[in-house]
Amino acid sequence: MEPLRLPILLFLSILLLPLAKPDLSSDREALLSLRSSVGGRTLLWNVTLQSPCSWAGVKCENNRVVVLRLPGVALSGSLPKGIFGNLTALRTVSLRLNALKGSLPSDLASCTNLRNLYLQGNFFSGQIPSFIFTSLHDLVRLNLASNNFSGEIPVGLNNLTRLRTLYVENNQLSGLIPELRLPNLEQFNVSNNLLNGSIPVKLRTFKSDSFMGNTLCGGPLGLCPGDSNGSSPLPNGEVNIDGKSHKRKLSGGVIAGIVIGCVVAVLVILMLLIFLCRKSSNQRRSSADVAALKQPETELSRDKPPSTDADNGGFSNGNGYPVAATAAAAAMPVGNGNKGEATAVKKLVFFGNSSSRVFDLEDLLRASAEVLGKGTFGTAYKAVLEAGTVVAVKRLKDVNISDVEFREKIESVGAMDHENLVPLRAYYYSRDEKLLVYDYMPMGSLSALLHGNKGAGRTPLNWEIRSGIALGAARGIQYLHSQGPNVSHGNIKSSNILLTKSYNGKVSDFGLAHLVGPSTTPNRVAGYRAPEVTDPKKVSQKADVYSFGVLLLEILTGKPPTHALLNEEGVDLPRWVQSIVKEEWTAEVFDLELLRYQNVEEEMVQLLQLAIDCAEQYPDRRPTMSEVTSRIEELCRSNTKDEPQPDLVKEASDMSYR
Repeated sequence: MEPLRLPILLFLSILLLPLAKPDLSSDREALLSLRSSVGGRTLLWNVTLQSPCSWAGVKCENNRVVVLRLPGVALSGSLPKGIFGNLTALRTVSLRLNALKGSLPSDLASCTNLRNLYLQGNFFSGQIPSFIFTSLHDLVRLNLASNNFSGEIPVGLNNLTRLRTLYVENNQLSGLIPELRLPNLEQFNVSNNLLNGSIPVKLRTFKSDSFMGNTLCGGPLGLCPGDSNGSSPLPNGEVNIDGKSHKRKLSGGVIAGIVIGCVVAVLVILMLLIFLCRKSSNQRRSSADVAALKQPETELSRDKPPSTDADNGGFSNGNGYPVAATAAAAAMPVGNGNKGEATAVKKLVFFGNSSSRVFDLEDLLRASAEVLGKGTFGTAYKAVLEAGTVVAVKRLKDVNISDVEFREKIESVGAMDHENLVPLRAYYYSRDEKLLVYDYMPMGSLSALLHGNKGAGRTPLNWEIRSGIALGAARGIQYLHSQGPNVSHGNIKSSNILLTKSYNGKVSDFGLAHLVGPSTTPNRVAGYRAPEVTDPKKVSQKADVYSFGVLLLEILTGKPPTHALLNEEGVDLPRWVQSIVKEEWTAEVFDLELLRYQNVEEEMVQLLQLAIDCAEQYPDRRPTMSEVTSRIEELCRSNTKDEPQPDLVKEASDMSYR
């Protein structure tokens, strides 16, 4: 019997081997299998290391792989089955911005601990697989946007009771949106699909952008045909209210009462309007009646940047020529000087040396106005004067300083004169209104250029345009800093870099941080503000350098600092870039539109290094704007088209990050 014991034990061990629990070694084999199965750029993993926990994009806990992040590494092909079945401890999977196609592997259902699944920006197709809502009950973030998923949105998603994010926009989903009762849902988007019908009541709290590009109605998109008070139509004269059907039964008396009530209401409204018109006609026109600048504020178009931040309040006339300015005396009180502003002459105060005035306050009040958007310091308008001159007007809010202090500070702003600054042409001050008049810049802002239209008709931004804009902005900020050690911009961001027709960058909104109250500025410059800044009215020149460094990273990556793709993984833009570069994946940070220009890789890496230097955590480690401008000028002058180009990965390893 003894000789038979060893073969029996070996046989039993072979039978029991498939039942063994996965461990780090099986996770390692699964990752290697993934690397060999998908095409594209080779994953930079040191396979000589036994443990995969030090591989780029891999994170381990308790001797298991729990995070797999491989965003934008040019993976292509289909995900094979049998890989995720071994990676059962995964909590986060990010394969976004690759070129993966086909259906999702069914063994992904084995990852029952999965919390975050980011698959946006690929070519996955087929229906949304049922295992997502039958097996992955702990999902918190699910992003399937910008793929080729088809079919209906499954009602089974209601099983994901912990779900906070559901993004399925830019697919080919069709049919009705099901009644989703997800108590924790905070982010939701089904735009640009083939959906139709009425938006379910539970989802009507989300903005209209979440539903655009479909054939939908109800909620933020307005009433459906035949709706009453937001109810959705059903056959046979029924309406659906909160999921319950009710017959439409209105008696003749009720209908008559409604008609009489409407007539009475219209008469009352007309009488009120007549009364108000007569009252206003007898009152003196004041700055508070800036009718042309109080038209209904329209939403920015989809081609504008993701935020409604329109601090692009700088301007030139419609022909591209600057508006002529005059030297005018300040609005002086008339009569008794002690009466103060109540008797002030209502005038625009112009800057410059021109002897002839092109327009006055009355011309501005009569101008047709278009809302450009709301910004940190107020609302910006495009004003078209009767003579054809186009200017931009910024209507300041929350100005809590005195008349004398305002005039003193705004005159110092108006005295700034540099080709890379948007000049302040005139201002108007009264107790109720503070208006600033700038040249109108028809090309808009850098933010709109970078993050605007992403459709097929978009013209890619080449290296020359981006580096030229960066240089112009740097020169403008350097000029501001040269005016004194305490002079700073205080609000540097891409929406405040405006463009000429030749794509020359001009800095706007300089000097305004000292005019407004502190309640208006927090959280409006998220992602740009230096870590040491606590008071938005006290921003140092070194803090400006930090903001400019973030701006450079935005130019290079094509991502705004508050982009959802960054926030969903809990990092800001400088930290995200440094984490990628430290893993020697420098090429991964650049905007895909830049990667096609292979002959400028060295300059791109140099500008990236400068941006990282500017965004240093400690202010004394940041360069001055003079040094920044010199480095950008040097790389713009360099011409290495005929020289061998360096390898970006090797270049990254030579960088030093503090």
